[in-house]
Amino acid sequence: MKLLLALLLAASGKHDWLGTEMPLPLAVRTPQDLQFKNEAERQYLIFNLLASGKLAWDERDFATAAGKWESLLSVPGLDPEIDKVVRPFAEEARKKAGGKAGDVPPPPPPDRVSRATEERPPPRRRTSEAEGVSVEGTVSGGGQAGPGGAVITLRRTDGPMPKITTAKKVVLQRGKAFVPRVLAVSLGSSVVFRNEDPINHNVFSLSPRFDTGLYGAGGEKEEVFDKPGVVQLLCNIHSSMIGYVVVVDTPYFAQADATGAFSIKGVAPGDYDVEAWHENASQPTRQKLTVPRDGAKLALTVAGDRQPPAFPPDKYGKPRQQQLGY
Repeated sequence: MKLLLALLLAASGKHDWLGTEMPLPLAVRTPQDLQFKNEAERQYLIFNLLASGKLAWDERDFATAAGKWESLLSVPGLDPEIDKVVRPFAEEARKKAGGKAGDVPPPPPPDRVSRATEERPPPRRRTSEAEGVSVEGTVSGGGQAGPGGAVITLRRTDGPMPKITTAKKVVLQRGKAFVPRVLAVSLGSSVVFRNEDPINHNVFSLSPRFDTGLYGAGGEKEEVFDKPGVVQLLCNIHSSMIGYVVVVDTPYFAQADATGAFSIKGVAPGDYDVEAWHENASQPTRQKLTVPRDGAKLALTVAGDRQPPAFPPDKYGKPRQQQLGY
């Protein structure tokens, strides 16, 4: 449409080349040449009728203008934008020539589209970085405990990452165990330790060091975790209680379920370092990942070569025997 209007303006002062034949001969040597020639002739016809009608209109030859434009509006597959621009002029020209607007060919039915529209494929939806995509996958391994609880993190290497969002999470003390046993939280988040047992608990960690002190049934204590890393949770009353808070410094993280499945949503396409931590692995699993605009899938394996301490320390760092039956 814009090209036709540009040609129209260029030809307004020298319209001697407007006619029934194309001013430029086009050779036809291949089937592709023939297709090109046919399309060029079609476009020239559209331009010819468009420009000739306007020149006749400017010269107040309304009958000629109406005839040219009515022929133009009858061209199959005409661009709807051309129809929209030309139709009011064609109707006015026909009235000025002694006819009525109804003499102008009607517009195509609503379900009819131009050939250009029919041939144009629908635009491919591209995911913006702000919207992000999903990185899904599975974790295997983890020894006898299985892959459940593995913490998977992504850290971008070719661009910035979104700001980390903090949250408040809860770890229960129930049945003389930490529930969940492993909890991943973003840097700066807080964790509430809530006692649902009918006995006392004293949650602590040696690194980073914190100590909730003793609290009874229904009590709770809150701690803020402002340093990244793995925090081993212990109870100074019950040496069999072990849990973990994994503090991550990236907004892209997830925990694997009991089957090892995980999903990280809202990931910006780009290059990433992947890390998978598991309590039974002496070293995290690491690999590179390029996330395309339609998302990515991962298959990770974690080791099972690490065992919990046989004699967990108390909150002063001293080893202690398992307290059976308490």
